[in-house]
Amino acid sequence: MTSPAVQPFDNQRILITGGTGSLGQVLTRRVLGGEMGRPASVTIFSRDEAKQHFMRLEHQNTRAATDEVIYRHAPDVLRFHIGDVRDRWSLASVLGESDIVINAAALKQVPTCEYFPTEAVRTNVLGPENIVSLIETQRLPVKVVVGVSTDKACKPVNVMGMTKAIQERVLIQGNMRCHGTRIVCVRYGNVLASRGSVIPLFHEQIKRGGPVTITTPLMTRFLLSLDDAVDTVFAAIREGQPGDTYIPRAPAARMTDLARVLIGDRPIETVITGIRPGEKVHEILISEEEAQRVEERGRFYAIRALLPEVSPQTPSRAGLDREFSSSDHVVDEPALRALLVSNRLMVGDTDDEAEILR
Repeated sequence: MTSPAVQPFDNQRILITGGTGSLGQVLTRRVLGGEMGRPASVTIFSRDEAKQHFMRLEHQNTRAATDEVIYRHAPDVLRFHIGDVRDRWSLASVLGESDIVINAAALKQVPTCEYFPTEAVRTNVLGPENIVSLIETQRLPVKVVVGVSTDKACKPVNVMGMTKAIQERVLIQGNMRCHGTRIVCVRYGNVLASRGSVIPLFHEQIKRGGPVTITTPLMTRFLLSLDDAVDTVFAAIREGQPGDTYIPRAPAARMTDLARVLIGDRPIETVITGIRPGEKVHEILISEEEAQRVEERGRFYAIRALLPEVSPQTPSRAGLDREFSSSDHVVDEPALRALLVSNRLMVGDTDDEAEILR
């Protein structure tokens, strides 16, 4: 009788930094679901004790909020650790007991990063450097590190994108420093229903009776679900080579179309407010320069590392002949409606709406 194949997460100790965020919560649910194997432990590392508290209760399927329930009956696999990727010492306390690290910790709000650029550098650049430096100097037996990036890191024009672009380079170059550790990145666009994204904003404005605010009629954005984002992380862990950056083949939409589909036949007006500090009209997931280093891998593109020491073999032929821009992959309103309906994100889908607006 043939024994079952070993899965990437089987008996692995998984660390998710920023694990209480929108991505982190869906990622945790799916990791615990076992589709990539049964982990030995999953540690949620973040600095928000309130979000950890409610996440712990949710995974214990209880509404009780006493310390006795939380700590005496906490599940063995799922663990919580208060800390900050900016703090080398708090990070060291969990990194040494991890086999797979998924770095989802970030300052990601574009205007916030413009007004507090040094804070964005501390989280988005120095945090990843702390991970690489600790693995290197402490010779930690971490097998895989995944850095979660954004389309704003491609041809960046704002602080958030600039710091995420440097995060990618720090992690990719880390393959030269951390022998025995495979370090990869994922990069994707606007995640449907994630905190701070456009759909929760439109939902709240529609619930209040409007108006719905649009920065410019020309604006387009890539759209993918939280599960699509997790799929990208899982693909990078399963198949990624050192220094690869995985990109989902995501559709895009005009923000005016998105507003119209969500508003439907409600008597709600839209207002053009102008682009916020640091915003782009269109987002790019793969630049024209990166297109020469792209390989097609099923539902994803993989950008090979720029450094020849990390990725000595370049693709035999480029996977793309132009940049991968949101302006070139716009879906029509019926397709956009179908995408929102399939993800239960139309206004009135009350089960998800409570979570979206939490």
